[in-house]
Parts: sequence; structure tokens; C-alpha cells
Amino acid sequence: MNGVLKIETPKEAARRLAAGAIRDGFKPDDLHFYHNADGSPAFYRIRCKRDNGDKWIRPFHRSGERFVVGLPSAPANGRTLYRPRYPLIETDPVLIVEGEQKADRLAALGMTATTAGGATSACGFDWGSLRGRHCLIWRDNDKAGRSYSDEVAAILSTLGCTVELIDVEALGLPDTGDVVDWLVRHPQSTAADVLALPVTKVERNRKATDLVNDVPRVILTRGSDVQPVAVDWIWQGHLAAGKFHLIGGAPGTGKTTIAAALAATVTSGGRWPDGSCAERGSVVFWSGEDDNADTLNPRLRAAGADMSRVLTVDGMQEAGERFPFDPARDMDALRVALATVPDVRLIVIDPVVSAVSGDSHKNAEVRRGLQPLVDLAGEFRCALLGVTHFSKGTSGRDPVERITGSLAFGALARLVMVTAKQEADGERPERRVMLRAKSNIGPDGGGFVYDLQQGELPGYPSLSASCVLWGESIQGTARELLAEAEQHDDGHGSDAGSFLRDLLAYGPRTAKEIKSEAANAGYSMDAMHRAKRKIGAEAGKSSMTGGWIWRMPVAEDRAEGCEGGAQNCPPSSPSSEQLPPPSGFEHEVIRL
Repeated sequence: MNGVLKIETPKEAARRLAAGAIRDGFKPDDLHFYHNADGSPAFYRIRCKRDNGDKWIRPFHRSGERFVVGLPSAPANGRTLYRPRYPLIETDPVLIVEGEQKADRLAALGMTATTAGGATSACGFDWGSLRGRHCLIWRDNDKAGRSYSDEVAAILSTLGCTVELIDVEALGLPDTGDVVDWLVRHPQSTAADVLALPVTKVERNRKATDLVNDVPRVILTRGSDVQPVAVDWIWQGHLAAGKFHLIGGAPGTGKTTIAAALAATVTSGGRWPDGSCAERGSVVFWSGEDDNADTLNPRLRAAGADMSRVLTVDGMQEAGERFPFDPARDMDALRVALATVPDVRLIVIDPVVSAVSGDSHKNAEVRRGLQPLVDLAGEFRCALLGVTHFSKGTSGRDPVERITGSLAFGALARLVMVTAKQEADGERPERRVMLRAKSNIGPDGGGFVYDLQQGELPGYPSLSASCVLWGESIQGTARELLAEAEQHDDGHGSDAGSFLRDLLAYGPRTAKEIKSEAANAGYSMDAMHRAKRKIGAEAGKSSMTGGWIWRMPVAEDRAEGCEGGAQNCPPSSPSSEQLPPPSGFEHEVIRL
């Protein structure tokens, strides 16, 4: 080769990448070229076929000096639609089909034809080049074809196109029959014959499903027809593409701020709390509780979000009137809007209970209300994160069961994260934790420490916003860690304070005595530590070698330190006030 590196051609790469399929009996059938808007090569699609009709189709693209299987990163506006290899005249109508071979066959008749590839690829392409055109959709005669035509019709309607659907059922095609099958049956057909086929017109700004009267059918899929695939993790172990997630917790733990932090990581391609890198993409955020301009937008900016990739749902507009977005009613409209965002990776709904129009405590109504959201995440292959709260009086229960409303919220979510605020314990300061309470698609348990920081928003001197500061990872089950964090919610919080006040009312007590008395009364030492801080008790060493002593402040300090003044402080006996304070109290209160 005289030292010259031979560059592999797309055809050579296709042969190499399809070698395994060819050994399995597939025969090379076609190689299709996709281009960018400027005409440069974007990616390729190999098509192989067995004699029995089985297909093997894979995309590939150039990565450095070699070609690799898979699609390259999509441009911000989406991939460019397929252009057949035949010279085309830019005339109406534009025929839209499923698959490159079908577009090629129509183009060979002198028609303008295009495709987004397969039946599930519509949302990843830029349809703007067809704005205002007369479009004719010829779908395959199956369920996937109906979904594809509905999706494409909805997208084109938003672009001001005149959209018509060829009535494939009137053509007498078999199940799964398509353009190629019809042309094989009618080999002498011309472009005029195609344009004379019966059609159904789609009214502008209405979904094709509103007009196509399909008879419902049960779809049965054989296990042998399904190719197993790995979970597509956006954040390994925490956020998965196409899945529904929940984050719940008590008020004030920063759930929405965490959601904003996760959204910022996606848009900026930043680092997750575990240090791994995020793949950059767009985020769609709806909040029914926080104002966008003064709360949500500043939080996203404070978290470092790429605001050009943040899209907030700020309402609906119809016939010149504007009204609030309702996730329980307007999911179809959101679905159409998302079709124009080709790289959406995360959708946040806050609060997720708003997606349920019925009784949020009834399983059937919750499942019915959430299913459109779940389907949306699966269709657009993005993670869906719902923000919710804990029900009151549920401390000690399984964390998933504490999610407010029906158990269906936690059941439908593939992964549930919970937040809590842990009181200081010994040398450990007060902290907040985010824990993984449930995962049907990966490991559960463990989590991360985080803090909420309020600060001036860069570039906006008069504005402040809160953001999340991530800390170390922690181990343990969510139930154990929540129990440690929230024992004060077990109904004994105020009783624990009264109990400890009574213990110390007649003089100092050793920590050992308090532990024994508390255990007999059913209180943990964590509860006692919290009660100590609440009632203003003090702790210190009786001597350099002695044990810990707990006591109430001396008389002259209580009137100032007790809530409500001296009249609300517990009585103390003369004998206790005559005792000198133990060594250690003179300087500062020491935390146990």
C-alpha cells in the first residue's frame, strides 16, 4: 500500500458490519444514504433479507477513521429526512412512507417521496422542510403503520401542511402490506395511478386518529419476535430513557430544586452526583406550583443549565385565547409539541398528581391518568420524572407506601427516589439525603447527601435562587435511613420533649440514666437528642474522666431561653439550683 492508509468505503463497511447476519443466512438487499441539511453524509442504513422474508436492518455512521453501528448524535433541529437516489422534481404532493425502499420505488415513478426510516423514527427528524406543502401519507397496513401515520400527520398539521392519508384498507392489501406490495400487484402503475388512489383528508390542527375509524384489535407478540435490549440509562441506576420515575419527600426538602439540578445536568452535559458524565439533551419542565420567571427559571440558571435546551410548559393557546396547561387534559397537545424537539431526554411534571383528573386515591383512576404520561416517555425515549409529596403521619412505613395518594403512583414508577432531612448526630452535622427507595430496573437502596444553598444569581445582582450542592454517596436501605432521619415524625416528638423535661426537672441526669429511662418509655436516643435541642437542655462532661451529664439551664438562663418566658419553664427544686454546674458547661454546649 506504499504506506498509504486505505479509507474504508460505506459499502465495504456495510459488508463488514453485516458479516454476522450474512453468515446467519441474510442476503444484502440495499444500502441507503442519509445526508445532513448541507448535503454532507450523515449516516447509512444496511438492509439485509432472508428468503423467508425476515429482515435485518441496522444504521451505521463514520466515527473517526472507522464506521460503527448506531446513529450519530442528532443535530439540534433533528435529522434530515431521507432523499431517494433518483433525481426529483420539487412538486406537490410529497409522499411520505415507512422505509427507504418504498420511497425509492415511488421516486422511480417520478414522484417526490421521503421517509423518516422506521415506524418509530418520526420524532427524531426535522420536518420543517415540508412546511406548507401538500403531503400524502402511505402507511403500512398494520398497527405500527397507523401509529406512524398518526404521528406524522400531527407533526405536519402543526407546520401548516395539507395532509391526506391513502386509504390502505381500500387497496385490498394483506396485513403488513405496503407500497412495494401494491406496486408488485400493479407493475404498470404510473404516478397518476398513485395519485388517483382513495384518500382521507386530515383536518389541520387535529390528530389523524380523530378521523381514522379503526376497529380495535388485540396485538399478540411472540417472544421469539422480540429482541432483548439493555436499559437505556440517562443516569446509570437512577434515570432511564422511556421510564417513569418519582421523587417524593416531606415539604421543604428541596424536591423541585433537585429536579431542576437533574434537568441542568442533562442540558449542560454535566456530571451526575456520582461523577459520571451526562449526555447532553433538551428538557421539558412543567410546574404547577412555582412561577417560571421568579422561581423555576432562576433555579435552573443557578444549577448551571443550558437555558437554550430548557423548554417550560407555560400554557395553551387556541383560537387566539390562552389558558393554563392541564397535564390531565392536554397530553395530546404536549405530544405534538414534543415532536418538534428531537433531542428531548427528560420531562419533569411537578406535581405529578396534577396528571390525574379523578380521585388520586383510587388505583384505577391514577393508572388511567398516568398512563398517557408513561406512554409519552416510552414513545419519545426520554426519562419522565414526577415530583410528589409524602402523606402526613406515615413515618416508619415503607417509603414507597408513603407517596401521597394511591399506591398506583409508586407501582407505575419504575424507580422511586425520596428525600429527607437528617438531624445532627454526634459529630455528624445536620444534612439532607436523597435515597433510592425502589427500582424495578436496577439496584435500589443507597443515595447521596446534598445541601440547599441560597445565593445571588450570576448576572442578576438583585435576584437570588436556591441550588443543590451534592455531597458524598451513602449506603443502606431507604427505609432504614428514613427511619433514622424522621423518628420525630412518629407521633412522639412533642411527648419526647415533655418526657426529657420531666427527667431533668429535679436535677442533672447521666446520659446512661437517660438512655435507660428512655428505652423503658419507648424512645430512642436519637429522639432524646432532638428533644434536648428542642427544650434547650445542655450536655457536658462532669469531669475530664467522668461521663456525660444532661441538665436544664440554671434559673437565670431559663427565662430568656424558654419559649414563652419564665412562666412556661418547668419548676426546679431548690436542691438542684444549689448544685454547682458540672465542669464543661462554663464554655459551650457540647453535642453528643
